[in-house]
Amino acid sequence: MPHDHHDHEHLSPSGHPFRADNDIPLTYWQRMEIAVRELLVEKGHLTPAEINAQIDAMDARSPADGAAVVARAWVDPEFKTRLLANASEATRAMGFDIGPLNLIAVENTAEIHNIIVCTLCSCYPRNLLGLPPDWYKTRAYRSRAVKEPRKVLREFGVELPKSTQIRVHDSTADMRYVVIPARPEGTDGLDEAALAALVTRDSMIGTGLARVPAGA
Repeated sequence: MPHDHHDHEHLSPSGHPFRADNDIPLTYWQRMEIAVRELLVEKGHLTPAEINAQIDAMDARSPADGAAVVARAWVDPEFKTRLLANASEATRAMGFDIGPLNLIAVENTAEIHNIIVCTLCSCYPRNLLGLPPDWYKTRAYRSRAVKEPRKVLREFGVELPKSTQIRVHDSTADMRYVVIPARPEGTDGLDEAALAALVTRDSMIGTGLARVPAGA
């Protein structure tokens, strides 16, 4: 199952990359967002600067936030216990704003491998991992990850022993999951920052593994 997409840019006669015009009619939900936003500003509940600041904060979210949480769990057993018990509170304690969503952390081990999907749409822990990859939202992934997870993992380059149990977790509108990947061998002397660099976005979805450090 291909999961890397490389779009080839088409050049216009002037030599600039071609971009299709987006001057199409607004959707119902786009019009609704504009109306609600303008009403909140008009009533004094929000300012344009506050809205822009929140947009900037949302755009700044990335898998690096989740990687920091995983690295902390790898080095701090007490934190990992709290994370597995209540991921929402544990991540908030690290300073990450995950909103009102119920975040659940699941741990990959030699016996159990977890994989995350949203079968209905594309529910994803954006507050902790940023925007989801395009393949996560496709119908192929959403259906096949449930029906044939081992085959899907193999297409992502993850070959697991037959003895490893695969658990598929279905996200919902108010419940999201994040995977704590297994810590790679040869990382005993690494600090949190170095460990976080080994954590990939895919490993926190379950479609990948944490990187092995060079020379390990």
